[in-house]
Amino acid sequence: MRKTLILSFCLLCMTAMGQKSKSTTVSELWLDEMGANKIETGWSISQANKSIDSNPLTVGGVKYERGIGTHAISKVLLNLNGTASKFSALVGVDDEVKSAAASMEFYVLCDRKVVFRSGVMKKGDAAKEINVNLKGVQQLALLVTDANDGISFDHADWLNARIAYAKNKPTIAGIASQKPYILTPKPSVSPRINGARITGATPGKPFLYHIAATGNSPITFSAEGLPEGLTLDKETGIISGKADQEGEYIVKVTARNEVGTATRAMKIVIGKNKLALTPPMGWNSWNCWGLSVSAEKVKASADAMVSSGLINHGWTYMNIDDGWEAPERAANGDIVCNDKFPDMKQLCDYVHAKGLKIGIYSSPGRLTCGGYLGSLNHEQQDADMYAKWGIDYLKYDWCSYGEEFDKTDKSHAEYVKPYTTMKNALAAQNRDIVHSLCQYGMDNVWEWGSTTGQLWRTTGDITDTWQSMSDIGFSQTQNTQYARPGSWNDPDMLVVGKVGWGPSLHATRLTPDEQYTHISLWALLASPLLIGGDMSQMDEFTLSLLTNDEVLDINQDPLGKQAVCVSKQNGKEVWVKELEDGSKAVGLFNRGDNTNVADLFNWAQKESVSTGIKINWSELNISGKQQIRNVWSQKNIAIQDQAFETAVPLHGVVLVRISPVR
Repeated sequence: MRKTLILSFCLLCMTAMGQKSKSTTVSELWLDEMGANKIETGWSISQANKSIDSNPLTVGGVKYERGIGTHAISKVLLNLNGTASKFSALVGVDDEVKSAAASMEFYVLCDRKVVFRSGVMKKGDAAKEINVNLKGVQQLALLVTDANDGISFDHADWLNARIAYAKNKPTIAGIASQKPYILTPKPSVSPRINGARITGATPGKPFLYHIAATGNSPITFSAEGLPEGLTLDKETGIISGKADQEGEYIVKVTARNEVGTATRAMKIVIGKNKLALTPPMGWNSWNCWGLSVSAEKVKASADAMVSSGLINHGWTYMNIDDGWEAPERAANGDIVCNDKFPDMKQLCDYVHAKGLKIGIYSSPGRLTCGGYLGSLNHEQQDADMYAKWGIDYLKYDWCSYGEEFDKTDKSHAEYVKPYTTMKNALAAQNRDIVHSLCQYGMDNVWEWGSTTGQLWRTTGDITDTWQSMSDIGFSQTQNTQYARPGSWNDPDMLVVGKVGWGPSLHATRLTPDEQYTHISLWALLASPLLIGGDMSQMDEFTLSLLTNDEVLDINQDPLGKQAVCVSKQNGKEVWVKELEDGSKAVGLFNRGDNTNVADLFNWAQKESVSTGIKINWSELNISGKQQIRNVWSQKNIAIQDQAFETAVPLHGVVLVRISPVR
């Protein structure tokens, strides 16, 4: 009996010890195992166990095998459920950064409280160590800011980052769920003529313009007052030919179907330097297909531009980005396409037959950003080939030209030189080719870009996060005065729909509210509108964003003014764009009050509440009774005589058109 009691006691002790041991088992989860692409970045896409540029992780001359390479402004929120015990990591600026200007700050927050702040870190600084006690913590936030000097070259690394936990495995908190909501009304069955009200071409060069019109098919077209040399295909609405006589021609365009008739006056300008009189609208392959672009994908995208009806709202350009070039030039130095583009001339003809235009990509450097052949020392030859194929648009990306630039005195003239060289080569062609400068805003390109092209990038590359899109869009302030017909500031492409920068695509990480902000802001900024998503996978919500003709009319307004910010307080901003008819397009934006770093995160993961935003007539330089029209819903909503106030959701917008009551 005694032996039995002793044995039973021992068994109980062993069982208890086993249970205790099991309950205190500590596991370890590395940040690089949790899904790097779920981490918001200010540029590009976060990488697991690689830098943001896909190089080995290296900080302060020390190489690290594990971690996350990201880019300020970067943030991620983790759900810990109170069972984690420790977060440890090293942080620093990746050595791949060439610019000494790179600077950033790392933060760790536990349940809204800052528990680690690195101070400003720069290139070459040794990595700083983090050890945070997570006992009882529900949510952990990791943040990299730009140290208030902009995000340029802010390549940030979380090194050997891992969480010790006892029970529930930590997870990345998802973006607050929000169902898509459609504000754009369905088009009328009666004809409506859409798109740019003005277009231009050089005398004696091929002219191509598709009259964009919605309504029940079939629609037939007519035009009175066309310049001599231009003809209209009445069935397709395509105006083509060559006009030799300079001048401004007011053309009466009519669209008819069995339901009704629509008429609109448009202006055709024939003269020198008359390209892109409104911001180019179209599609670019990069944000969708990256280097995996092919002729078949471009054809499919052109087909989708037509079948989706986007062509009937003024969308025009089908632009091939990097990845089309062969590894070597022909024996005579001509640029050659790779196997993915077996016949570029045939592809251009295919796109033109639909009433669309086509663009291509190169670099003034030895190589493109993707490592393909650039145009260095072959500028005239390449421009000749583009014209021979039938290209209408060139995106000319700085990329490896830095190798040549670094050999110079780095003066203003050296920034301008490569783009002037290509401008002259394009101007010598027998067809018009729009010149798009892509050099990321260096040397205040907006001050001189119009001397070498029709549009110019003002920022680094955009990604599909709120931080990236909003930082880029709302920073377009110092370049405002330089926007005008034929000269456009370009804050990069649209990140709505399915994006991915390669063969693997995902739905944009912007919420519906944020997507409305994106399209509204780009319309107000008179920005080029280039769709970055997969044209074949656009859902009804994405199409509604891209087919609201009253929103697009703001972007395509012939006056060519860029919006200015007239009010900014506690994350509430009001942007105003003057329009040709004397009315004003006004965007009321709720960016959120981000003066406290904790407010950058949605801790509760709940739908946001709206905030009231007000604009006074004195801030708009208007007076008297004004008609307020909600542009997205295309409805008149009020008449006011002193001010307008409305509720705006967090990261959302209310876009209105304000006109005098006559």
